[in-house]
Amino acid sequence: MARAYIIGRLSVTDPERFERYVAAAGAAIAHHGCKVLVRGGRCETLEGEGRPRNVVLEFESYELARHYYFSPEYQAAMRHRIGIAVADLALVEGV
Repeated sequence: MARAYIIGRLSVTDPERFERYVAAAGAAIAHHGCKVLVRGGRCETLEGEGRPRNVVLEFESYELARHYYFSPEYQAAMRHRIGIAVADLALVEGV
């Protein structure tokens, strides 16, 4: 079975309040057992429009990744992000 990844690119406008999202999302990540491959860190946009914060989460399957995103835990975390960050998120199936 192919693994799946949620890839997020974010621009944060209120870093202090964003920490609430980070904590709540971290709890959702732990609850759903996915693996964090990238969370923040140095980045450089090589082509196209970039964002300064990037996240890559690995899941055992596409279905588990969708379950995480639509779970009550992550949806509650996401409410902390509204109005303080712009996010582009994609769910992709790996090889």
